[in-house]
Amino acid sequence: MAVEPFSPPETPEAPRRPLWRRWWVRLLAVLALLAAIGAGVFWLLFMRDLPSVDALKAYEPPLPTHVRGLDGAPIQSYARERRVELSFQEYPPLLIRAFLAAEDKSFFEHGGVDYPGLAGAVLDYAKKWGTGRRARGGSTITQQVAKNLLIGNAYSPTRKVREAILAYKIEDALTKQQILELYLNQIALGRNAFGVEAAAHAYFDKELDELTLGQMAYLALLPKGPSNYDPVRHPDRALERRAYVLGEMLRNDFITRAQYQAAMAEPLGTVLRRTPKYAQVGGYFVEEVRRQLIKQFGETAKTGPHSVYEGGLWVRSSLDTRLQDLATEALRDGLVRFEGGRGWAGPIRHVDLDGDNWQQALLNTNIGLDYRDWRAGIVTAKDSGEAMIGFANGRTGTLPRSGAQMPRRGSAATAFSALKVGDIVAVAPEGGGFGLRSVPRISGGFVVEEPATGRVLAMQGGFDARLQAFNRATQAQRQPGSTIKPIVYSAALDHGMTPASIIVDGPFCVDQGAGLGTKCFRNFGNSAGAGPHTMRWGIEQSRNLMTVRTASTVGMKNVVAMIKQMGIGDFPPYLAYALGAGETTVAQMVNAYAILANNGRGGDPSLIDFVQDRHGKVIWPENWRACDRCNAADYDGKPMPRPISRQRQVLDAMTAYQMVHITEGVIQRGTATGLRDLNRPMFGKTGTNNGPTDVWFVGGTPQFVGGLYIGYDHPRSLGGYAQGGTIAVPIFRQFAEKAYEGLEKLPFRASPGIRMVRIDRASGRPVYGTFPTGDDPKPAVIWEAFKPESEPRRRARRNAEAASQAPATPAGPATPSPPRDSDFLQREGGIY
Repeated sequence: MAVEPFSPPETPEAPRRPLWRRWWVRLLAVLALLAAIGAGVFWLLFMRDLPSVDALKAYEPPLPTHVRGLDGAPIQSYARERRVELSFQEYPPLLIRAFLAAEDKSFFEHGGVDYPGLAGAVLDYAKKWGTGRRARGGSTITQQVAKNLLIGNAYSPTRKVREAILAYKIEDALTKQQILELYLNQIALGRNAFGVEAAAHAYFDKELDELTLGQMAYLALLPKGPSNYDPVRHPDRALERRAYVLGEMLRNDFITRAQYQAAMAEPLGTVLRRTPKYAQVGGYFVEEVRRQLIKQFGETAKTGPHSVYEGGLWVRSSLDTRLQDLATEALRDGLVRFEGGRGWAGPIRHVDLDGDNWQQALLNTNIGLDYRDWRAGIVTAKDSGEAMIGFANGRTGTLPRSGAQMPRRGSAATAFSALKVGDIVAVAPEGGGFGLRSVPRISGGFVVEEPATGRVLAMQGGFDARLQAFNRATQAQRQPGSTIKPIVYSAALDHGMTPASIIVDGPFCVDQGAGLGTKCFRNFGNSAGAGPHTMRWGIEQSRNLMTVRTASTVGMKNVVAMIKQMGIGDFPPYLAYALGAGETTVAQMVNAYAILANNGRGGDPSLIDFVQDRHGKVIWPENWRACDRCNAADYDGKPMPRPISRQRQVLDAMTAYQMVHITEGVIQRGTATGLRDLNRPMFGKTGTNNGPTDVWFVGGTPQFVGGLYIGYDHPRSLGGYAQGGTIAVPIFRQFAEKAYEGLEKLPFRASPGIRMVRIDRASGRPVYGTFPTGDDPKPAVIWEAFKPESEPRRRARRNAEAASQAPATPAGPATPSPPRDSDFLQREGGIY
């Protein structure tokens, strides 16, 4: 029997352990979970809300708004951050090396983060934890760009990590040159200067290419803290830090030993305060431009991309600097003349001095004077014989007792005895020292406008914008007095009256109703009246009684409607408003007269021609179009270009010309004869209101119209002798004598339909056979302007009777025909 070989029984295979139970798998899972949690925490702490680097590619830094005058020359800029944007190629290579030596020597080698510097910053942060002291930066230039432009300057370790992440992204998105360009245009360097070009002006009053090596090194140290190295308060600290920058430049072979030694020997050379880039022109004008721009575009980027302080706008204004200077000088001279002999009005301002720091105290007030040879100074010391005066440039002078002997206004004491240390006063060179001057307390406004376009060419709102910011040309509401009368009579011309209409200059009273009794009006000087006269005579002589009688006849509702239509104001229909009782501004009155001079066409006055964005595109006014051929050097044979006019017909053209023609008589024989010997076609009207508290003149020529008033800011009497013809007219004359030099003597252009008729000036009746003479300002016969079918006519019946009674004459040689009006007009050059 065969025996089977023995085989051991099969044992069941041990079951395999699940993978998730193996130790190394669990370890990996835990590590993965921790990594995910860490990534999440990292994202929450550092990556969440991290700004996009792509914004830097289209980044536009905040830029000032620049204003240019009528001739294109820059006159002002508005900024809260002074900055001039340059391209990388415009920065001097030596300047770039100075900043690299001071801030980031390995800039062109690292990828955005300097690890040794970052580690040192972390260690320094740990050492100073809880001490309240700030750790050193350790940031590369790329990290500073990330901080300044993307994430802000919050002090925390979190910000440092965010900086580093953004730095890597910036290095991937931009070239090194683009990063440096952003940095040098954006960095804050003190004195309200952002960017290196602005800092060059702020500290040295120079362009970048004019800086010395030592000055470049000084600018390069400022990112560490401009206030820490202020050249006035900390000159030693500034020199020490500059030496460090120069040493780093030498150590990195950015400069030679000779350059290093020469720069080390340089003084700091900083200026105390940057001199204005633009001359002080049109202070009130450019401030009014600023107000209008803010109303249109807003102040900062929060209000829109074209903001005044950050949008980099280019503004073309209508300011004519020559006329502005003339208007400013004339008004100031007139104010000083009026105040002459009234004593010293007191200091401009008083400040308390702390030690010897009088210069900074004076600069902080921002007070300056540019009237003739006057200067603003501060009294730094005083004894019985003289006072020491300090000026903004750091120089000093003496004011002897003899230079301040005028009385203190309202006191029997002399001005010298009233002076105190800390008084800011006006002085002028006198003898070997200075003499005290008095800034007028009286003020006023002056506006000049071009009638054809409505553009304001000049605006002066007081004695000096740095002393008195309130603009009396646009903000002071004053009673215009008799300057309103041409507008009142324009309403009468619109309602059927003519320049030859007879109006009684006599007592005129109205019942005010409601138990208020009777109101009786008076002429200036309380004259009772001169009987019936023509409208022209009443305007030329500024007769109040004739004006209210006319307004009553026409209806005050029609009169105030005309006043509103001309942009002067919205007044109730009371007769007193026909004599200028309502309040308005100089700018509004000048614009109304400009409408008259422009045959009734006009609109709102404008100070801004157009506004361009930082890229040169015109963004205001809407639908603006350039007149490409308006400035052509010569006629090209094509149809003449016609600039776009935004004016409208405000007033009947014939009414406007009639009033201009009448008010030319105010210059020839009325209340403004002080302008007659300027010997050019000119119209205008004086004004004197109750008190009198204000005196006015408004008028001009076809080229431009000007107007002014003077009076106290808190209205009080100017004195019984004060009149527009004796105070305001001489101011306008001083302006006009130089303003019209070289300008053609243009007559006012009559509107179509006007009929020029010879009349007797006194009676308004037609005259035949006699022609006006041009030499006599008070001729018996004048040319008067009438609307069609409104002129006085010859009586046909009387002419026919005379013809029938004339004896027959035998035929003979033809007798010469009597002279015709058309012949006379042609000889005189025509009526336009």
